[in-house]
Amino acid sequence: KKPASKEVKVKWYSFEDAYKLNKKKPKKMFIDVFTEWCGWCKKMDAETFADPTIAKYMNEHFYCVKFDAERKDTVVLDGQVFVNPNPTGKRSTHKLAIELLRGKLSYPSYVFLNEKGQWLTVVAGYQKAREFEGVINYFGSDAYLKSTWEEYRAGFVGKIK
Repeated sequence: KKPASKEVKVKWYSFEDAYKLNKKKPKKMFIDVFTEWCGWCKKMDAETFADPTIAKYMNEHFYCVKFDAERKDTVVLDGQVFVNPNPTGKRSTHKLAIELLRGKLSYPSYVFLNEKGQWLTVVAGYQKAREFEGVINYFGSDAYLKSTWEEYRAGFVGKIK
């Protein structure tokens, strides 16, 4: 019998909390832009984000944010106000989600920001843990500064088999 190990889970922050933490202690941000009705988003949570290798890496290298693209409340960042224009409407998209995704609304989508809070890219769609490991390592290790995704992916050897 294996000894009971403490399960590693992704530490999720609100966008506002991660933004404040990043100002005090800079670290890259990973934003999971999802909706409540998105089946692939739920699959990502249940499988990929639940993988201990993924969770450990994400916690070490990013402030991880879950951002509901149809969030109803207002978000204020450095005096800039982001709202949901129709918070009582069905499937009304929050302005911050539109901004983060550069208008390409697809769920799930993952936004990567550097330590300065600058937008790096969006990766869209469900990904199995094995493929996703390469994506988060590409940004978490700063490989994106030195090589193309194609070059990096060709040589990447992950821990997940």
